[in-house]
Amino acid sequence: MLNWNDHVAVAVSGGKDSLALLHILKRLDVKFPRSRLTAIAVDEGVKGYRDEALRIAQESCEKIHVPLRTLSFKELYGFSLDELVAERKLNFPCAVCGVLRRRAIATLAESVGAAKVATAHNLDDEVQTFLLNIFHGDPWRIARTAPALSGLGGLFLKKVKPLCKILEKEIALYAYASGIAFQNITCPYAGSALRNDLRRALDLMEERHPGAKYMASNSMETLRRNMSKPDRKDFRRCKICRSPSARELCSVCKIISRTPLQVTT
Repeated sequence: MLNWNDHVAVAVSGGKDSLALLHILKRLDVKFPRSRLTAIAVDEGVKGYRDEALRIAQESCEKIHVPLRTLSFKELYGFSLDELVAERKLNFPCAVCGVLRRRAIATLAESVGAAKVATAHNLDDEVQTFLLNIFHGDPWRIARTAPALSGLGGLFLKKVKPLCKILEKEIALYAYASGIAFQNITCPYAGSALRNDLRRALDLMEERHPGAKYMASNSMETLRRNMSKPDRKDFRRCKICRSPSARELCSVCKIISRTPLQVTT
């Protein structure tokens, strides 16, 4: 996933997973003088939630001497998530937010000159996403959610998920044991997401059948290995923003232009 001289942009949210990842990569970073870390954070504009998270992220970055760059939906798109939800009367804002967050993270990473983006997706996240792709009728997306994504020859930034085989509860234990301060409240919009229901169902299965999440993860890896890898030729440039897209319009421009959209988060 990482090379000794990488400039890595670490996506931080203020939660336990991303701050644990940042602290771990910082411990590795000091051993390799040619490497470089920059923390990046997206302000979606969720009143009473994201402000606290960004403050915690800033304090954590200052403590371990990692620079932090932030970008808001308002700056990038001209509206906050709260404003978008109110205007469009969105019933499932998490799906839209996920698309806009990914673009914002990529924009931030490119602006700091990073070679790779590291995100703190844990094993629970990966299995939930696997099942979401199945539920949404898009199993081929599994091939595009690998732990290390090459960037398709420069079309995208390279992305890595160093914690993708670690259970969420183990990351929480690490954060508590290491004295890492983190935001422990969930986004007020999270309750409407299908992912939230899948999380509860998977937690129940893991409680009754220990190892169930690992078995699901192994099944996902088996499917991914047997799927054809996405090709650069499968992508084109969005006709509006010119970002790489599998369709004529990218997901971000569909949201902004009010085009009907199907996404998973």
